[in-house]
Amino acid sequence: MDHKQLVEQIVAEVSARIGRTGSPQPPSHGASESMALGQAELAGLLDSTMLRPEASSAALERLCQEAVQIGAFSVCVNSGRVAMVARRLQGSAVRVCSVVGFPLGAATSRSKAFETREAVSDGASEIDMVINVGLLRSGDFRGVEQDIRAVRRATRPVTVLKVIIKTVFLTPEEKVIACELSRKAGADFVSTSTGFLGGGATVEDLLLMRRIVGKDLGIKASGGVRTCKDALAMVAAGAGRIGTQAAAAIVTSAETPGG
Repeated sequence: MDHKQLVEQIVAEVSARIGRTGSPQPPSHGASESMALGQAELAGLLDSTMLRPEASSAALERLCQEAVQIGAFSVCVNSGRVAMVARRLQGSAVRVCSVVGFPLGAATSRSKAFETREAVSDGASEIDMVINVGLLRSGDFRGVEQDIRAVRRATRPVTVLKVIIKTVFLTPEEKVIACELSRKAGADFVSTSTGFLGGGATVEDLLLMRRIVGKDLGIKASGGVRTCKDALAMVAAGAGRIGTQAAAAIVTSAETPGG
C-alpha cells in the first residue's frame, strides 16, 4: 500500500466512524454567551504556561503564585523545572504539566519516554508531548503511533497525556491522521501547537479536531491565545483546555464587563 492509499484509508476510516456516531458539535453557546463564563470556570480551563528557555526561577515562582491565586488548572513548564514547580505548588489544587520533546518533537522515542518518566517522578501529573512531524509527513504512521505509545507507557495510569500535533505544519489530511493516531495510541487530549516556530490555535483547527476525535479525546488550544476574547472563542469551538502565557491577564479581563 503506497502513501496516498494509506492516507485515503485512514481518512475513510475516520469518516466512517463520524458517520456512525454523528458529527459532534461545538458547545451550543455562541461567543457572546460564552462571555457569561464565570471567572473560576474560565480559570479552571487554563494551563498557565512558561516555556521560554531563559525563564528565571523568580519568574516561575511568580507564575505559580498567580496560578494559585486565579485557580488555573495547571502550570506547564519544561521538564527540567518540574521538580521546582511541584514543590512550589504542593498543597494547592493546581496541577503540574510538563512538555516532552519540546518544541521540535524530533527526539527519539526512547529519549521522550525517559524525559516523561523523569517528569512524572518529579511531580508532573500531565504530559504534553510533541508529535514527530517529520515521520508523519514522511508517511511513517506506524512510527508516529509507536512514538506516542512509548510516552504513554512511560506515564502512570492517572497521568493525562496530551499530544501536540503542530497543526501549522500539517495539511487537513495530515491533521486527520495525527488525531487518529493519537487516539489509537491512548492519548487523552490532542493539542494544536507549541507556540514556537510560527502558527497557533485557530477556531477552524479546533472544529476539525473535534470532528475527528468526537467525544473520545479532549482538545487543547495552545499557541497564540493571549486575550479573554481569544480564550472564549476557543472554548466556543470545543476546547476543553487552553495553554497560555497570559492566564492571569485573561482571567482578570474576564472580570471586566465586555472583557
